Amino acid sequence: MKLLEAGAVDELSLDHDLGDDERGTGYDVVLWIEEAVALRGFRPPKIYVHSANSSARDKMIAGIQSIERMAKESK
Repeated sequence: MKLLEAGAVDELSLDHDLGDDERGTGYDVVLWIEEAVALRGFRPPKIYVHSANSSARDKMIAGIQSIERMAKESK
């Protein structure tokens, strides 16, 4: 997230299960980006999902669609 905040990420491919749910999941990254776009005008990178966790993947894709809508509206 520090790299995202610094603008050092152009494309992001996320898995939901990052290995240690206590430290966060791919969905947590999507939520962070969504909040940053909504509240701080953050310009999101292109985001892809490669998770085999189907229910989490669906939530992540819905979040990404929301991010894309907000980013498009703020242009």
